[in-house]
Amino acid sequence: MSLTNEQLLAAHKANIEMLFGLTNKAFEGVEKLVELNLTASRTALNEAASNAQAAFAAKDAQELMALQASLFQPLAEKAASYSRHLYEIATGASAEFTKALEAQTAEAQKNFVSLVDTASANAPAGSESAVAAMKNAVSVASNAFDSVQKAVKQATEAAEANFSAAAESANEAAKSAVARTTVKR
Repeated sequence: MSLTNEQLLAAHKANIEMLFGLTNKAFEGVEKLVELNLTASRTALNEAASNAQAAFAAKDAQELMALQASLFQPLAEKAASYSRHLYEIATGASAEFTKALEAQTAEAQKNFVSLVDTASANAPAGSESAVAAMKNAVSVASNAFDSVQKAVKQATEAAEANFSAAAESANEAAKSAVARTTVKR
């Protein structure tokens, strides 16, 4: 019924490998985030310099207003693009962690069921009801975990749909605002 030294060593090795794998994935996510922020900062700085030069070159207030209006939509699109990239980095990292957690949990459940089966096979006579109760508890816990996993996946899918809808709505609002500003001139 007890685990052998080899089984304990193998489990420990698997846990260490998973930890290092997840640590590497976390660093990859941070690297992507840093790269995104550096690119966005560099682009914003270059555009700010270019926009300042264009503003100084404006001949009158009407030309300056037209310049401001023409800059609004690209700015909104870039903000939406930045948000999408940020969201992709976060969901990618989250998916890796979730996948690893699910695999680890499935393995732990399998090992526990195997341990219960071994214990029930070696159980003394008359302990059938206790063994049945233990197997039932394992089954209930497994079903509860599956339900929670499904609920989390549904919530994640709903959040992704809401994010996409909000990004599209923001993009449409920016286009509408630019169109209204252009018409007023």
